[in-house]
This record gives sequence, C-alpha cells and structure tokens, in this order.
Amino acid sequence: SREFSLCDYIPDHSAAFNAIPKHYQGLGLMFSMGCDHQTGGVDDVPTCKMKEIVVQGDQLLYNKDLGEYKEAKEAGIITRPVILSPISYLVLGKASKEAPATFQPLLLLPKILPVYKPTGVESVQINEPILVFDKGANLNKQYAFAYAEIVPIAPKIILTTYFNHLDSNINFITKLPIADLHIDLIHAPQQLGKVLSAIKSTLIMISLGVVSAQTAIAALSADHVIIVTSSSLLHAPVTFAYEMKLTEQQRAKASKVATIAAVLSGSQDPKACAALEVCIAKCCQFESTLDDAVRKCVADITPDICNCKSPFATHKEVQAKHLNLPKLPTTTIGSFPQIKEICTACAKLNKGEISEVEYDEFIRKEIVMIVKFQEKVNLDLVHGEPEYNDMVQYFGEQLNGFIFTQNTWVQSCGSHLIILPTVVFNISCPKLMTIKWSSYAQSVSTKTMKGMLSDPVTILNSLPS
Repeated sequence: SREFSLCDYIPDHSAAFNAIPKHYQGLGLMFSMGCDHQTGGVDDVPTCKMKEIVVQGDQLLYNKDLGEYKEAKEAGIITRPVILSPISYLVLGKASKEAPATFQPLLLLPKILPVYKPTGVESVQINEPILVFDKGANLNKQYAFAYAEIVPIAPKIILTTYFNHLDSNINFITKLPIADLHIDLIHAPQQLGKVLSAIKSTLIMISLGVVSAQTAIAALSADHVIIVTSSSLLHAPVTFAYEMKLTEQQRAKASKVATIAAVLSGSQDPKACAALEVCIAKCCQFESTLDDAVRKCVADITPDICNCKSPFATHKEVQAKHLNLPKLPTTTIGSFPQIKEICTACAKLNKGEISEVEYDEFIRKEIVMIVKFQEKVNLDLVHGEPEYNDMVQYFGEQLNGFIFTQNTWVQSCGSHLIILPTVVFNISCPKLMTIKWSSYAQSVSTKTMKGMLSDPVTILNSLPS
C-alpha cells in the first residue's frame, strides 16, 4: 500500500507532520503544492519545493500509511505499508526561514522517531533515497540509532533504495536489523555482485528491481530473491486499459515483473508465460526492423567526433565578434513560466476546441510579448518556449522511437507532471524541431536570439523506469 499520491511522497510526509510552509495551508493543499495555485490575486503561490519543511514538524497529525493499509485489509488484501525513512526525510529537507541559523533538520530525528509506529502490520517498507548518494555515507551512527528504535515496534523491515547504487554504504547497511534489502538493477546493475558478497554471511534477503532479469535469476535461487519493480509504481501507469494507441509490443513491459516472479516461485501460468514469450519475440522483431540508419550512424562513430575543427580560443573569438554581446550579458535559464493562458490554449488544442492555426497565432503573440519584455529590461534574448508542453515531451513527440500515453501523468522533475514517455526503439530525428519558433522569434527583434533545446542526456534521465 501507499503507492498513490496526489502530489509526491515528500509533500505527503510533510503534510502528515504539518511540516509545510504556512502559505500552502487550507483547501487544495496538495494541488497548490504540486502544481502551484494561480488566482490572479495576492493568494497566488508557486509550486512547493520538494525539500522545503519547517522546524515544528515533529508531531504526526494523521497516519496516511496505516490508513491505506487498513483500507486494503478491509477489502481482503494484505499489503506492505511504504514509508519514507525519517533520516532521508530530514536530510533531504531544509529548515524554514524562521529557524535559527545553526539549526539542522536532522536534529529532529529523536523527536520524530516515536511516531514511526507501524503497529498491526506484517512487514513495512522503508524507503531510503539518500543511501545512493554520498551524503548517506557519514550517517552510519544515525542509521544504527534510528533502526534500533524502530525495530522493537516493527515486524519485518524491507530497506529500499532506487535509481542508483549503494556503493560503500552497503558496509553499514548489512549491520542494520533489517529482513530484506531492495536494490535497483535497472539503473545500477553493476552493484549486484558487491551487494551479494556483503549480505552473504547475513540473514538478509535481497529484493531485485528488474525487468530483464536473466542475470539476476542466474545469480540467486528462489529461496533468496524477491522480484519486484525497480522503483515505486507512483512513476508508472496503473493500467494500460485506456491507452488505445499502444501496441501489443509496447504493453509487454508491464507484465514482465509479475511473470518473472512467477517463474521463480514455480506458480506461473503456462499460458501466460507462452503469451509473454511471443510478445517479447515480437518486441525484438519490431525493434530490429526499425530505423537501421541509426545503427549505422552509431557504428561509424570515432574518437574524432569529439574534436573541434578549431581550438576553443579561436572559435570563442569568432563567436564574440559575431554576437557582439556586452561584457556582462544577462539572460534567463530555462523557459519562461507556463502561465494559465498558455496552459488553457494547449488544453483547448488537445481537445479540438481550437485549430492549430488559432493555436499558432496565440503562440506568436506570446513570443512577441516575451521578446519585447526582454528588450525592455535589456536581457540577452531567448524566445521563451511558450509552445513547450514539457521539455521532454515536446521533443519526444517529434522524435521517432518514443511513445507517449494518453492518460497517464507522472512526476518528471520534483512535482512537475508530464505525459509518460517510453523509448521503444532507436531514436532518430525525422524533421527540424525548433527552427519554426526560433526563427519567428528572431524575426520580431534586431538583437541576437538564442535557440534553446533539451539535450539528449536530460531527456534520457527524465524517463521513468
């Protein structure tokens, strides 16, 4: 249980502790924290930073985790509650403006530990996102203290990490009183051997977050391994039932985890396994026959591709003469805000309430307004990207190799929501993506206009598991 949120786990946790900034109090709390709140008046508030907490948050107002567990149990389903670690919560957080300058949120650890009481449950999953970062390496004493306090009141603890590898943190994790350890083999498959060696002499079970699990299955027997998703289902579609544009091959990934787990337990349905094998074969055939030009392009890559035609000092001088910028040019980073009017126009276009011609005319007016504003305040010009629905989705929809769901919204950056993107085969660019609007923006000003686009690394790192 606890695989659902109106916003994100961090704001949920903060709300339960009443550890949220005062201007987010009241009706529509989660909506205003996750997607900002614009009324056109003095009550407007921006999206809440995921790391923003307040000092007074040391008393639990309500227990969302236990409430959802009981709700599922009443429906005849025994679940495992998922909670955010008190240490990860405090380390990722920051103190409010009212806090003393010397205050550190981690000092609240002894105060909030007593409210971590997963009573009446068979097992509890504790998410530890900071254990895949360097900042977790020096907290071994705090972890020993916290888990020693939690264990007497908790039955079976599954310590869960995701999106990266544990590195040296595994050395003190194996000394914690936990039953299971979950690692992410999608984003960090290289950690498997080290983790297996570290837990070999312990009683700790290992939980593997996998989709393509051949390597993991070969390494462990069914008595020592649990197959699950690599990270929370909060970042994935609940169902593909209403995604009418997805093919059978594109749906295959969703059923792999359940089938792999069934294979290990010996309880798999032969028909389901056979159907999955056929579907995976179709996926391989589907991918292998598409856009072979990409493979040829990759095969032709040599080290020379990283070499510039001229030294940096040379092209810097040429660029400076061409752009003729002032000594201290000032510009903006990222797109201009997607104000209510832009979001409304985009929604109307998607619903068919306005035509593409009408939408393009609206975007032109927005670009003119943005450019004239920058000229007025003497900024180095960007066109503002009012046409972007999202920095990843906008480009992904114009590239071959991506698919996007119709109805599934997921977290992208913090509390920002996007339509779920998935890479299904080799990515290629069939057309120019940014020239149309960058050229128009340049046409309405005599100053140099910068073009902007999302780089490939940003796009790939924004993809959910």
